[in-house]
Amino acid sequence: MRRSDTKDIVRVAHAMADAARIAILPHFRQAGLAAENKLEDGFDPVTVADRAAEQAMRGILSDERPDDGILGEEFGVTEGTSGLTWVLDPIDGTRGFISGTPTWGVLIAASDETGPIFGIVDQPYIQERFVGGFGIAQVSGPQGDMALKTRGTTDLSEAILFTTFPEVGSPEDRKGFEAVSKTVQLTRYGMDCYAYALIAAGQVDLVIESQLNAYDIQAPIAVIEAAGGVVTDWSGDPAHDGGRVLAAANAELHAKALAILQQT
Repeated sequence: MRRSDTKDIVRVAHAMADAARIAILPHFRQAGLAAENKLEDGFDPVTVADRAAEQAMRGILSDERPDDGILGEEFGVTEGTSGLTWVLDPIDGTRGFISGTPTWGVLIAASDETGPIFGIVDQPYIQERFVGGFGIAQVSGPQGDMALKTRGTTDLSEAILFTTFPEVGSPEDRKGFEAVSKTVQLTRYGMDCYAYALIAAGQVDLVIESQLNAYDIQAPIAVIEAAGGVVTDWSGDPAHDGGRVLAAANAELHAKALAILQQT
């Protein structure tokens, strides 16, 4: 890919993240925010903020890169002809959003036939933006701009593990997660996409989840890999399409956690 192309992808990705912030923040922690449930069995909320943010990002793509494809959580697939697809989750962690926690985020990935090549994990409320791809691995936020670099922890007994839901997924998925959890120093819950950003920032070591969609994981993959980490499914294969996901700060720690998941 030409340098001019990569620069344009980065420019447009940041423009979309900026637009999503503007669309979302007027709704955060506001009384009377309604949440519709997308599931008949269970709870998967969507709000006006989710839809407004994705519409804002799609509007930028329509103006700036109309030949690219789009896969968005709220408005589905728009076919493109350029070979590049933007994978968008306007609010990853809507449960956290409606609860007022600042652990949700805007996920933006630019992907080709190999998977995500550039990604942004943006937390509008605390104004942190984690960026990865094309030689970039950086976070911008209240403490300024800093390079992203994953931790060097290689012993599971010293590792910090995150997942979003204590139940993880199916009973079988939970067995795998709990087998790894028993070996680590600390297990924490409920961070949604922000946990993946913390791997890239060198704060935690592992995230294990299941039943993900492509728009849940492609941006975190790009950011974590740019910072030196590893993301696969529980078989060690690419996780671009979601499903069961293991993200780790480095290859050695990933291999140890993967071995436990595969045994269970």
